[in-house]
Amino acid sequence: MTEPHDAPMAPSPGSDTVRTIDLGDGIGPTLPHASELWSQPFDAWTHADAAVNPLRSSQLDHAVQPAAMVIFGVSGDLTSRKLMPALFDLAVGQPLPEGFSVVGVSHRDWSDDEFRAKMREAVTAGSRTPVTEETWQGFAKGLSYVQGDFGDPLTYSRLSERLRAIDTERGTKGNRIFYLATSPNFFLPIIHGLETASVSERQANYLEPSEGWQRIVVEKPFGHDLESARQLIQEMADAFSERQIYRIDHYLGKETVQNILAFRFANIIFEPIWNRNYVDNVQITAAESIGVEGRAGYYDSAGALRDMVQSHLLQLLTVVAMEPPARYSGNAVRDEKVKVLRSVVPPLGEQEVRRWVVPGQYGPGFVGGTAVPGYRDEASVAPDSKTETYVALRLKVENWRWNGVPFFLRTGKRLPRRVTEVAITLKRVPHLIFGGAELEPSPDVISMRIQPDEGIAIRFNAKVPGAGTLIRPVRMEFSYGSAFGEAGPDAYERLLLDVIRGDPTLFTRRDEVEAEWSIVQPILDVFAAPDAPGPFAYPAGSWGPEEANAMIALTDRTWRRP
Repeated sequence: MTEPHDAPMAPSPGSDTVRTIDLGDGIGPTLPHASELWSQPFDAWTHADAAVNPLRSSQLDHAVQPAAMVIFGVSGDLTSRKLMPALFDLAVGQPLPEGFSVVGVSHRDWSDDEFRAKMREAVTAGSRTPVTEETWQGFAKGLSYVQGDFGDPLTYSRLSERLRAIDTERGTKGNRIFYLATSPNFFLPIIHGLETASVSERQANYLEPSEGWQRIVVEKPFGHDLESARQLIQEMADAFSERQIYRIDHYLGKETVQNILAFRFANIIFEPIWNRNYVDNVQITAAESIGVEGRAGYYDSAGALRDMVQSHLLQLLTVVAMEPPARYSGNAVRDEKVKVLRSVVPPLGEQEVRRWVVPGQYGPGFVGGTAVPGYRDEASVAPDSKTETYVALRLKVENWRWNGVPFFLRTGKRLPRRVTEVAITLKRVPHLIFGGAELEPSPDVISMRIQPDEGIAIRFNAKVPGAGTLIRPVRMEFSYGSAFGEAGPDAYERLLLDVIRGDPTLFTRRDEVEAEWSIVQPILDVFAAPDAPGPFAYPAGSWGPEEANAMIALTDRTWRRP
């Protein structure tokens, strides 16, 4: 097994001196004197000469190499709705090389032809690109199927044989991606099966192997709590180096989330006010109008805090609050995100949690004019379930930039509509010159809509035409649809392409995962106490329990209506 800290020694240009480089298993600050080198994906390095030839690394970074992607749980909903349509769109759009192949693995008794027929149905229903006979046949040539149980060693033997055949027939050269599109309880059995059958191998962070690279993609949730997350991280580290692991959070693949970084760091007008001197509060909302939609088996054991806050909402918080990275590269960006997470102070102790965290559970009501059942009336939900389908909380980010600025997060199911938004409310003007208090201008707001109708809006104050000085808020809006003609590709297209290219920037590093769980674990402990009260009821179709309004009112603020 390769020791993670046994980094290669490369000579300095024009010198016979040898220097040891400690990469720390791909985690932590990069060496400032080698900044250009470290900004390239590690998998772009071929030999030690890449360490003195960053131009070569850059050229290799842009090449998309043929590879075989193995999707475990290929018969599931994620593959049909997201993965296969995204891969088809990438193949037709030609970022993918001709030899790119997909191997599906599941327990279903399908032949290769039956598998292709099922995937054609999924692609026809979900792809952005129209499916023609010509485009489908070109894509389908790379599809094949391996039937088997994830706990059966024979499954991995058959998979190994199939992958060797694909290497020969389609020129994938041992480049492999293992995508775990399964329930979390199958993660470790699959990883152990791959390792035991020698289908995969742990590869060093700092050097691309001569016989093909290997990467593994893991869907959330990354653990059920802090302890299980650490266990999963450690067991995965025994089989794969950190540089091989891509923990996917599809929110980070959304164009508007990435555009938050561009909005902040590509425009000098906004970044100077992005701090405690000008920002009054930050609100992050992720509302869903749907219920559990057949996911009650998972959701009733998870809840809104684990399902949304620990991953999606905290990731949005890091993008909003992070410091400018030195460059847009995997470790540089993620280093800054980790710094933010380590600065977050959650409510601690029972009294603080009950004051600043409001769990809710939807009851019967109306959404879009249609009557819907309460959560406890949903199929597969226990009639006395205490699972929260809504949570609102206040967090503090105690660092130089944000000290004193509250961050309010809320998410829930069966709310009036589907919307995800980040709203930055600025402080009021320090001195009012336009008459009495009844004319006091509203605070300026910068709102970034993640979904739907992706875009950015700025609310500011303007004078109403006519005599007098009546001030009224107005909006200036940017819309992806109107500015670029389309909202951009699906998040999975971007993320899958990044995996194939070996770019980890938009994926969650292991220290990020631990930091996120460290924030929510004190809240989970209070929720799990035997005498903990159940979640507050709210009718379906409302914006959550009244207790959430009371919580934010403690700070003399109100929730923004997205």
